This record gives sequence, structure tokens and C-alpha cells, in this order.
Amino acid sequence: MRLTEQQIRSLYGQDVQDRSGAKIGSVGQVWADAAGEPTWVSVRTGIPGRHQSMAPLHTARLQEGRVRMPYDRSTVRSAPAVESDTDLPLGVDQLTQLYRHYQLPARSAALRPEPSPQQATAAPEMIRSEERLRVGTQREPVATARLRKRVVTENVHTTVPVQHDEVTVEREPITAANRGDIRPQLGEDERELVLHAEHPVAVKERVPVERVRLTSHEVVKQRPVHGQVQREVIDADVPEQPRHTD
Repeated sequence: MRLTEQQIRSLYGQDVQDRSGAKIGSVGQVWADAAGEPTWVSVRTGIPGRHQSMAPLHTARLQEGRVRMPYDRSTVRSAPAVESDTDLPLGVDQLTQLYRHYQLPARSAALRPEPSPQQATAAPEMIRSEERLRVGTQREPVATARLRKRVVTENVHTTVPVQHDEVTVEREPITAANRGDIRPQLGEDERELVLHAEHPVAVKERVPVERVRLTSHEVVKQRPVHGQVQREVIDADVPEQPRHTD
């Protein structure tokens, strides 16, 4: 596997897992061949002592900050070990034992340990940070609208037509033509006619006349937001370079 220098440096301290995903330990050191390609790692297994088991990196898979080996945990923990933080290259005999243990094709080239991030000499650098103002909105209740029903009394004035009976006296002469079989009688008599009259009557009834509801709608307005943020400024104090004259 071909890794960049940054990827090699990031291997230190990563979890090492077996093929089932169980944790074996963490990466202690990275070992590279003569061409500078990382091929082996030492694994800190947590077992008391100053030795770390060796595991082949070129057969492993790197997955989100983890190194996954195609072996079970017991195979890696029982592998030939090296002293912690050693800076001595692996000899041919050590490599032969490792290839035999992991049943890999043997290689005769010696391997050297890569310097850890603490040992590597890097150019001085600083990280500049700054604050960013994140502007958003927060929804909160500001008022309450209510519907309230109350009863009021109103005076209503209107008219309604009314009828009544009035008496009219009609007189019709009796002649020979319309006398018929009327037999004249002489004496007292009395007849009645019932007269009727209407008078206004007011009856109240309740009927629905209107439906009233409350609805809300959003109104968007632009409002200014003010705040203060801080940022770092890095100044370089570089000594003046001597000028060379031709």
C-alpha cells in the first residue's frame, strides 16, 4: 500500500483490529522498506512489558482511523516482538521469523523504523483561529390573540300588517222573485256574527349568522444583527537578510 507522509504520520496511535473487528491494541511504530514504503507496524497490546508485537501493514486495511488486520487477535499478539521505541532496523533473521509466523513470502531486505511524529523534525508552524458570527432566528411567543363572545341588547323597530273584521249592514229588498218559501213571522229575534282582529306578536329565535376564526400568517422582515468576533493575527519576526552586492 502506498501512503503519503501525512498518512504514515497519522498511523501512530490508531487502533489495530483483528479480522472480526475486535481490538488488538494500537500502533506503536511504523516500519518501512528500503524504498520508504511502510510495510510493518508494531502493536502496543497492553500486555505489561517493553515489547510490542509486529504485524504486516501491507496486508491490512485502513478504515476511518483504524488498522484492520486479516488475522485473529491471538495470531498478532503471539507474533515476534520488538522493544518499544526502538530505532534499530529489523534484521534478516527477525524478518524470516515474521514471514514464517504470518505465512507470507519471505523477503530478505532489512526494514527500518520510521521516526514517530514526536521524533520527526518539522518546520515551525502555528494554527490561526478566528471567531465566526453565526446568525439565525429563534421563535418565541410575543402575544396572544383571542376570540371573545359577549351578548349585547339592541332595540329593533319594525312594522307588521294586521287585519280586523268590521261590520257592514247590508239590506236587500224581498220581492216576488226572491221571496221563495219565506213565511213571515212577527216577533223578537237575535243573531250574532263573531268579529276577528289580528294583533302583533314578537317571537324570538336563535339562528347562526356568521363564522369567525383566527388565522396567522408569517411576515418576513430584514432586521440588522450586530456582534463582535475575535480573530488571531500571526506576525512573522524575520531577521533582515544580508544583501549581497555583485
